[in-house]
Amino acid sequence: MADLEAIADYIALENPAAAAALVRRVYEHVGQLAVHPASGSRVPELGPRSRYRHLVEPPCRVLYRHDRQRVHVVHVMRTSRILRPLDLDRLTPPE
Repeated sequence: MADLEAIADYIALENPAAAAALVRRVYEHVGQLAVHPASGSRVPELGPRSRYRHLVEPPCRVLYRHDRQRVHVVHVMRTSRILRPLDLDRLTPPE
């Protein structure tokens, strides 16, 4: 989750405690996916049939997909950015 690290580094320039708290909240939120993998919302930009879901922990958005055995975190981005389908093509390794 290098993208989360970059977001936290930026926040830490002004407020290191807030950056640490954000990282902790994101990891807790993602950790819940082990028990409830379908708990994230569908990604609106990708339509209702997309296999991707997302969690929002402002100012971060965690994009992931899951299968029967695993949750795959694909990308962490700022909530202010718009996701383009091409971004996922670039970020998702072939299966």
